[in-house]
Amino acid sequence: MKMIIAVVQDKDSNKLSSALVEHNFRATKLATTGGFLKSGNTTFMIGTDDIRVDKALQIIKDNCQSREQLVAPVSPMGGNADAYVPYPVQVEVGGATVFVLPIENFLQF
Repeated sequence: MKMIIAVVQDKDSNKLSSALVEHNFRATKLATTGGFLKSGNTTFMIGTDDIRVDKALQIIKDNCQSREQLVAPVSPMGGNADAYVPYPVQVEVGGATVFVLPIENFLQF
Protein backbone atom coordinates (compact mmCIF):
# COMPACT_ATOMS: atom_id res chain seq x y z
CA MET A 1 0.00 0.00 0.00
CA LYS A 2 1.14 3.55 -0.74
CA MET A 3 0.27 7.05 0.46
CA ILE A 4 0.29 9.68 -2.28
CA ILE A 5 0.59 13.25 -1.05
CA ALA A 6 -0.12 15.76 -3.83
CA VAL A 7 0.16 19.52 -3.33
CA VAL A 8 -1.82 21.31 -6.06
CA GLN A 9 -2.90 24.86 -6.79
CA ASP A 10 -6.39 25.75 -5.56
CA LYS A 11 -7.52 26.36 -9.16
CA ASP A 12 -6.96 22.67 -9.94
CA SER A 13 -8.41 21.30 -6.71
CA ASN A 14 -12.06 20.74 -7.70
CA LYS A 15 -11.18 19.25 -11.07
CA LEU A 16 -8.71 16.81 -9.49
CA SER A 17 -11.13 15.89 -6.71
CA SER A 18 -13.86 15.02 -9.22
CA ALA A 19 -11.47 12.94 -11.33
CA LEU A 20 -10.25 10.98 -8.31
CA VAL A 21 -13.83 10.18 -7.24
CA GLU A 22 -14.71 9.18 -10.82
CA HIS A 23 -11.88 6.62 -10.76
CA ASN A 24 -12.77 5.31 -7.27
CA PHE A 25 -9.86 6.85 -5.36
CA ARG A 26 -10.54 7.97 -1.81
CA ALA A 27 -8.76 11.16 -0.83
CA THR A 28 -8.58 13.62 2.02
CA LYS A 29 -8.28 17.29 1.04
CA LEU A 30 -6.39 19.72 3.25
CA ALA A 31 -6.29 23.49 2.80
CA THR A 32 -2.61 24.46 2.90
CA THR A 33 -0.45 27.50 2.17
CA GLY A 34 2.68 27.57 0.07
CA GLY A 35 5.85 29.07 1.46
CA PHE A 36 7.14 30.66 -1.75
CA LEU A 37 4.12 32.60 -3.02
CA LYS A 38 2.30 32.64 0.34
CA SER A 39 -0.87 31.68 -1.52
CA GLY A 40 -3.42 28.97 -0.89
CA ASN A 41 -3.11 25.51 -2.29
CA THR A 42 -4.67 22.13 -1.60
CA THR A 43 -2.95 19.00 -0.37
CA PHE A 44 -4.51 15.65 -1.23
CA MET A 45 -3.71 12.54 0.80
CA ILE A 46 -4.56 9.43 -1.21
CA GLY A 47 -4.15 5.91 0.12
CA THR A 48 -4.08 3.22 -2.57
CA ASP A 49 -2.83 -0.24 -3.44
CA ASP A 50 0.58 -0.45 -5.10
CA ILE A 51 -0.90 -1.52 -8.44
CA ARG A 52 -3.07 1.64 -8.65
CA VAL A 53 -0.31 4.18 -7.97
CA ASP A 54 0.48 4.78 -11.66
CA LYS A 55 -3.22 5.41 -12.42
CA ALA A 56 -3.48 7.92 -9.56
CA LEU A 57 -0.34 9.72 -10.73
CA GLN A 58 -1.71 9.93 -14.29
CA ILE A 59 -4.97 11.44 -12.98
CA ILE A 60 -3.00 14.04 -11.02
CA LYS A 61 -0.85 14.85 -14.04
CA ASP A 62 -3.88 15.17 -16.34
CA ASN A 63 -5.77 17.50 -14.00
CA CYS A 64 -3.10 19.82 -12.59
CA GLN A 65 -1.75 22.29 -15.12
CA SER A 66 1.19 24.63 -14.63
CA ARG A 67 0.67 28.24 -15.73
CA GLU A 68 2.48 31.57 -15.75
CA GLN A 69 1.39 34.18 -13.20
CA LEU A 70 2.54 37.69 -12.33
CA VAL A 71 3.28 38.15 -8.63
CA ALA A 72 4.43 41.20 -6.70
CA PRO A 73 7.46 40.44 -4.56
CA VAL A 74 7.18 41.01 -0.81
CA SER A 75 9.02 44.08 0.50
CA PRO A 76 12.31 43.29 2.22
CA MET A 77 12.33 43.07 6.00
CA GLY A 78 14.28 45.86 7.63
CA GLY A 79 16.14 48.53 5.77
CA ASN A 80 14.56 51.47 3.97
CA ALA A 81 11.24 50.41 2.43
CA ASP A 82 10.75 53.86 0.85
CA ALA A 83 13.33 53.07 -1.85
CA TYR A 84 11.85 49.64 -2.56
CA VAL A 85 9.67 49.56 -5.69
CA PRO A 86 8.08 46.12 -6.21
CA TYR A 87 7.91 45.17 -9.87
CA PRO A 88 5.73 42.18 -10.74
CA VAL A 89 7.69 39.05 -11.56
CA GLN A 90 6.41 36.28 -13.82
CA VAL A 91 6.67 32.84 -12.22
CA GLU A 92 5.43 29.37 -13.10
CA VAL A 93 2.71 28.18 -10.72
CA GLY A 94 0.41 25.20 -10.61
CA GLY A 95 1.10 21.69 -11.61
CA ALA A 96 1.54 19.31 -8.72
CA THR A 97 4.22 18.38 -6.24
CA VAL A 98 3.74 14.70 -5.45
CA PHE A 99 5.24 12.37 -2.85
CA VAL A 100 4.67 8.60 -2.87
CA LEU A 101 5.31 6.95 0.49
CA PRO A 102 5.24 3.29 1.53
CA ILE A 103 2.60 2.44 4.14
CA GLU A 104 3.46 -0.25 6.64
CA ASN A 105 -0.02 -0.54 8.15
CA PHE A 106 -3.55 0.61 7.27
CA LEU A 107 -6.34 0.50 9.82
CA GLN A 108 -9.89 1.77 9.54
CA PHE A 109 -12.20 1.96 12.56
